[in-house]
Amino acid sequence: MKILFLVVGKTDDKYILEGVDKYRIRLKHYIGFDYEEIPDLKHRKSLSESQQKKQESDLIFAKLKAGDHLILLDEKGKMFRSLEFANHLQQKMNSGIKRLVIVVGGPYGFDVSLYDKAQGKISLSKMTFSHQMIRLFFVEQVYRAMTILRNEPYHHE
Repeated sequence: MKILFLVVGKTDDKYILEGVDKYRIRLKHYIGFDYEEIPDLKHRKSLSESQQKKQESDLIFAKLKAGDHLILLDEKGKMFRSLEFANHLQQKMNSGIKRLVIVVGGPYGFDVSLYDKAQGKISLSKMTFSHQMIRLFFVEQVYRAMTILRNEPYHHE
């Protein structure tokens, strides 16, 4: 299985980019992991919230392939402890999924069309984090899950 981590919008925060790159490099030893940014919408401020969500969803759909398993990072999603998340990823790997696509939406979340297409939703916390920070937190959690599955000493209970 491969993982595509798809995020809407760019970040210029150097520390986030460095952190994401650190874990992306580490993940190469465990699983195929791609990170892709969908550029911010042009003239975003002239669009309504629903227009923004619709246009972002169109750009996300353009990145999907037949057979992809789509998971949205969403505040109403299922929350996991790190061990549970590792087991969840293992189940996905065992199920024969070729590509797991995990998406961070734009500032207003997702259009209903993406919710309808998604096979699941995950929440990282009851707290709200910036769309920039979520990138780093999530990539680190995937790395942590891989080390848990290999019984490596990165994660401590």
